[in-house]
Amino acid sequence: MKKILLFIAWLLIAHSLYAQDQLPVIYLPENLTIHFISPEPIRYVDISTKDLIGDLPLKNVLRLKLRDSVKFFAGSVITIAGEKFIAQYRLLPGYPGVPTEIEITPAAMRPLDISGIGLSQNQLRSLALKLVIKSLDKRIEKVEAFGIQGQLNHVYTLDDYIFLDISYCNKTNLKYDIDDFRFKVDDKKVTKAANNQSVEIKPEFVLFSPPAFSRNYRNVFVFKKMSFPGNKVLRAELSEKQLSGRIVTLSISYQDILDADTLPN
Repeated sequence: MKKILLFIAWLLIAHSLYAQDQLPVIYLPENLTIHFISPEPIRYVDISTKDLIGDLPLKNVLRLKLRDSVKFFAGSVITIAGEKFIAQYRLLPGYPGVPTEIEITPAAMRPLDISGIGLSQNQLRSLALKLVIKSLDKRIEKVEAFGIQGQLNHVYTLDDYIFLDISYCNKTNLKYDIDDFRFKVDDKKVTKAANNQSVEIKPEFVLFSPPAFSRNYRNVFVFKKMSFPGNKVLRAELSEKQLSGRIVTLSISYQDILDADTLPN
């Protein structure tokens, strides 16, 4: 029995070593930092040794280097998981001149099938870009204030997502410096501020984040499926970076959401 257990343990070790040999190899030089660049936000990282330190300076960038106290690095395995993939690399001692920027490519990825996770940020970006290049064939809601004209161009749905295509036109000669863009569900008619039940809703994804616009501004905001009663309205509030900043509020009814078109392929 003891010999059988030893043989099984040997097989497991051999399989683990074989599996590691099949992983893509990245060389890690002393006194240098390497960066793994992911096509989507990184959700999880596992570093299998205390000889390395790492962090996420950006949501899709992993920064990694040897600790200063390490005298000998025998190698390690690192696991990186995004929204829809998992990738593993074998790290070995390196030398000056090796690449320090590693792009995580499909060849190194294995898909993650996580039910309920929905669309990845990359998928939402691709879909939103298709919408923003379309011509403005609809103008569902309009508002004008302080020389700024805002309009809801189109509403699309896909699965559990709602895409709002919104644009603004600055008819003044004064540049509009964007302070914030907020979405709130408010009462349609507010008689007393104390009675107003306002609920802020955060988008799942925003296509662009420009600091300002001089003439035209167009963006796509993506939300998870929402519902609100008929006496409420979704307000898109654009505010300016000024003490007396211009605030433009575009009202979107629930009927506008119900009348949404299916996102075109």
